[in-house]
Amino acid sequence: MPFTLEICCYNFRSCVIAAAAGAHRIELCADAAEGGTTPGFGTIKRVKEKIGIDVYPIIRPRGGDFFYDDDEFTMMKTEVLLCKELGCEGVVIGMLKQDGSIDKDRCKQLVSLAYPMGVTFHRAFDRAVNPFEALEDIIQTGCERILTSGHKPTALEGVQLLDELIRQANDRIVIMPGSGIRAANIIEVAKKTGAIEFHSSASIKVNSSMLFINEGMQENLQTIMADKNEVAGMQENLAAYFASGTAE
Repeated sequence: MPFTLEICCYNFRSCVIAAAAGAHRIELCADAAEGGTTPGFGTIKRVKEKIGIDVYPIIRPRGGDFFYDDDEFTMMKTEVLLCKELGCEGVVIGMLKQDGSIDKDRCKQLVSLAYPMGVTFHRAFDRAVNPFEALEDIIQTGCERILTSGHKPTALEGVQLLDELIRQANDRIVIMPGSGIRAANIIEVAKKTGAIEFHSSASIKVNSSMLFINEGMQENLQTIMADKNEVAGMQENLAAYFASGTAE
């Protein structure tokens, strides 16, 4: 397989949809409103029981920034070990120091605890003070890939830096573009960066299936769900692009 499509899923049903539509790996998260936090272990267990592709839960105890205190780091270590017990293929981490540099020591500890699981460094990278120094620091931690939008809100906006990072990485670590990637633009990102791994939530909002909703509560009961057509479209577009021989 010349490329990898990872789908960020915020619930069990999305994982099933994404896997059936052709995703190669799941980043499993909770709380889309916070940008993803550690999912419940009942969710992780059920996902592992039901789908046959790699599952990488995010290890993030809260939303907000990526500077964590000692108690939060203790929770993260526990969560890594529990993911390993549940048979996950990897985890997703990211920690910064207050000055915006990579917290190498703590990342190394989590990578060591995770072994033999793989470890992705998430978009905390996009909040680092110097992306080129951060890349070298993350390589030293033992992470296998970096999820990044190239220090911009979306990967398409960050293609220039993504291209530079991929060249600097020189196959020592995978640079995986993510954020705002859809079927309509994934080939443009691939062409402009030379990436071979891609990340997307491929999400849509789905209305509640409840027959009764109390309008007096003024609630939005929509759920963020993976869109099977988006996942399939990205997979098909990438397959055609890499099969065409035009990919560098």
